[in-house]
Amino acid sequence: MTARSPIHLAVALDGAGWHPAAWREPDAASGVELFGARYWLDQVIRAEAGLLDFVTVEDAFPVQSEDFTGSDTRTDRVRGRLDASLIAARVAPLTRHIGLVPTITTTHTEPFHVSKTIATLDYASTGRAGWRAQVGLRGGEAPLFGRREILTPRLEELNGPEAQALIAPHFDEAADHVEVVRRLWDSWEDDAEIRDAATGRFVDREKLHYIDFEGPHFNVRGPSITPRPPQGQPPVVALAHASKPYEFAARSADVVLVTPHEAGHIAPIVGEIRAAQSNAGRADEPLLIFGELVVFLDVDPAQAFARKERLDEAAGEQYRSDASIFVGSPAELAELLELWADSGLDGFRLRPGAVPADLDAVTSHLVPELQRRGLFRQQYEADTLRGLLGFERPANRYAAVVAAA
Repeated sequence: MTARSPIHLAVALDGAGWHPAAWREPDAASGVELFGARYWLDQVIRAEAGLLDFVTVEDAFPVQSEDFTGSDTRTDRVRGRLDASLIAARVAPLTRHIGLVPTITTTHTEPFHVSKTIATLDYASTGRAGWRAQVGLRGGEAPLFGRREILTPRLEELNGPEAQALIAPHFDEAADHVEVVRRLWDSWEDDAEIRDAATGRFVDREKLHYIDFEGPHFNVRGPSITPRPPQGQPPVVALAHASKPYEFAARSADVVLVTPHEAGHIAPIVGEIRAAQSNAGRADEPLLIFGELVVFLDVDPAQAFARKERLDEAAGEQYRSDASIFVGSPAELAELLELWADSGLDGFRLRPGAVPADLDAVTSHLVPELQRRGLFRQQYEADTLRGLLGFERPANRYAAVVAAA
């Protein structure tokens, strides 16, 4: 047994798996199943059986495309998806412990709508909701709404200085978006509902607050129409690859997802995020940093490599990803996760290459191996997602102001 703190573990659910040819595996879901509630519920139940902290569900407005700047004409890839927040709402009452974190784009959605959606999910799940805030920069996305034009950089140039300058305003907008959502969650004090039948007063109007947010991107008065969520503030998750996204995540998120490709990359990334966190005035607030990996797993490593090669052959090209790609046994992956955790990461979000094989390998083989090493929980120790992540329930910012007045 090791004395180090246990790691956090999440999985990212997307289609038939993260490999573009995963839908062609013999055990993959059929097209009908892929767009059915039972398919997504089964995956979340598997993840919960493995005691994972949370699942994320991918989402975006454009139809999936290999071309970051616009649509493609491929017909050999999964195309089409269900709404992530509605998937989470569907599975919420049928699960008990695992966190549910849908992806919702900040760029073309209104923060008022997002605040209501996630607050409602928090009620439906009795305190297990989160939100993966994603900036929408893909080509073809803005024309779906017709409100503004967005210049989309080429994917291979995305981390360059010119592209970073181009996308910077969108991350500033995303930070304002998250801030508005957080204020709306606090716009009802916890005891605003009094339900006094004798006097006929359902709500104490003095405990509902205008947020009066004014900025370059949003002017929102509030209050929300949804009472404060059970968690107070459902955790916000953000994926970041470069300096500007790091700044956004450090300013706005509770969990940052990063993509190192080797252990030596971790300390510089963590250092940059912690510096940005301090610059944002959040040095004393909890902020977890998770590493991202796409995983192809089998107890027999040769079988994992064979499946990856088979999928690559079906796709007609070698699979590449923004995240590190791991192929091997659960025991070998546990060794790597321990090394990366010792390098400064708090946890990991794993992307199963193919479902169900790689998701099952995570829950049935990786988790027991991590438990054997003393690196992962033996049972759920909290009833909320904030609790699983080690966060306290925050005080309401407006109640504090009123009390001090």
